[in-house]
Amino acid sequence: MNKQQLASKIWESANQMRSKIEANEYKDYILGFIFYKYLSDKLMEFATAEGFTNKDFSALIEDDAETVDHFKSNLGYFIARKHLFSTWLDQTSDFDVADVREALSAFSRLIHPNHKRLFEGIFKTLETGLSKLGDTAPKQTKAISELLQLIKDIPMDGKQGYDVLGFIYEYLIGMFAANAGKKAGEFYTPHEVSVLMSEVIAHHLTDRETIQIYDSTSGSGSLLLNIGQAIAKRMGDKDSIKYYAQELKENTYNLTRMNLVMRGILPNNIVTRNADTLEDDWPYFDDQDPVNSYNPLYLDAVVSNPPYSQKWDPQHKDADPRYARFGVAPKSKADYAFLLHDLYHLKPNGIMAIVLPHGVLFRGGEEGVIRKQLIENDHLETIIGLPSNIFFGTGIPTVILVLRQKRKGSDVLFVDGSKGFAKEGKNNKLRACDIKKITDVVIARATVPGFSRLVPKTELQGEANDYNLNIPRYVDSSEPLESWDLYASMFGGIPLSELDALADFWKAFPNLRAPLFTLDGTPYAQPKADDLAAAVRQHPDVIKFDLAFTRAFDGFKPWLHIVDPKFETVV
Repeated sequence: MNKQQLASKIWESANQMRSKIEANEYKDYILGFIFYKYLSDKLMEFATAEGFTNKDFSALIEDDAETVDHFKSNLGYFIARKHLFSTWLDQTSDFDVADVREALSAFSRLIHPNHKRLFEGIFKTLETGLSKLGDTAPKQTKAISELLQLIKDIPMDGKQGYDVLGFIYEYLIGMFAANAGKKAGEFYTPHEVSVLMSEVIAHHLTDRETIQIYDSTSGSGSLLLNIGQAIAKRMGDKDSIKYYAQELKENTYNLTRMNLVMRGILPNNIVTRNADTLEDDWPYFDDQDPVNSYNPLYLDAVVSNPPYSQKWDPQHKDADPRYARFGVAPKSKADYAFLLHDLYHLKPNGIMAIVLPHGVLFRGGEEGVIRKQLIENDHLETIIGLPSNIFFGTGIPTVILVLRQKRKGSDVLFVDGSKGFAKEGKNNKLRACDIKKITDVVIARATVPGFSRLVPKTELQGEANDYNLNIPRYVDSSEPLESWDLYASMFGGIPLSELDALADFWKAFPNLRAPLFTLDGTPYAQPKADDLAAAVRQHPDVIKFDLAFTRAFDGFKPWLHIVDPKFETVV
């Protein structure tokens, strides 16, 4: 099932459910049931691989302690035959909402102790919300049955080439934007922005044998997943990546865990935490074994897309080791608090990328003090300006800041990526070519006129800039003013300045210009041919080039295809 087909099915189901639940709550139900189906299917796959017959399947009961322990030891959980998703579908008229309540309660009881942190409470949002699906049990049963019929066709085997849960989440947030409110964009990072950050991070971590990555405001988990996927392509062993995630909102935290599990990440490689990043910092430890479970948590990569300009309590934070070196962010804007938190948890050779509002580049006060310290200590490596209106629920322009704990250089690369995007509905969207262009200049740390510039620290420190990092100060991406030659318009002729602007063509075809134009010593040339286009095509050098080009790409056309980036279908 491609994305277009999946989106169509989800929207049809959502419309049917509108009379029962709030539109923006619908995602919690569909994603919860999708995850339960995934766990059910995973258990059945494991049982089949272990040689279970149909008769054995019917004997999968909670009272069989030996079998239960075997499944829990290998999967981290156990689901009895009567509670499997496939059993619910087979029950048809006998199915009842009570079956779901009983199954979710049993799941909580049957989690392996080593996997409590990963699975415990993961269905809480779904479990507590079932009563919203109708004011009577029969109505709730009918609503759930309709959801089960939709979900049974959604692919969840990890072979889709895209993050199914993340796509559904993004799609629903976008379609229900009015109901979801402005805060929706705070915990979902559009796929294209994730890909851009992933490529930058993954390039830095190439050739490492084991990697630990952390998202301090994980949301749906999609950003963390994309980072891991990009790193895995370069490593070759996806099981050498360990994922750390922290999220404040419980229902969104549950989604992080679901998403990581569904992408086939080993349970031992998933460490998640439901807590306030700014108030409850890592490390955490197990109360039963505080010494051996203590982990100061320094990582190879940290990424985040925190809520923008959120209020927070900076009182007594000046003694917090995360902020002591740089200063404390103002209580009205926690942007730099999130940034300093992420930086603190980097290993000396680590890298971080964070999405923040454009204002962090130039706002004064406490933020100006922190910005100065980051520049003076050479932590800030790259600033990438993104198009406005690229996140759901907010139209403000944003930036990606790339920082390092230790690096050899002191210059800062400025990239103005605000002009490259495609309009898609009410939002702007980075295209593959935009991502590639930005990634290339960031990796090469290249200066491209009108797009990027490597700026020495002395220029940032100077009196003219005074640590103001507003991108237009350093990269002029404005369109040049169009000029008209009034004399040529009135009396004819082609201004030599316009011909000189085609220098790359004359360099490629040095014998082409003279046969096309007559020069009479004035700043204007006269065409020698009535049809300049035909004269160019008939020139021997152009014919020779055309033949060479055709030979070079002979047989290549069958390999070309166009991919619709919205739905990832070949057209």
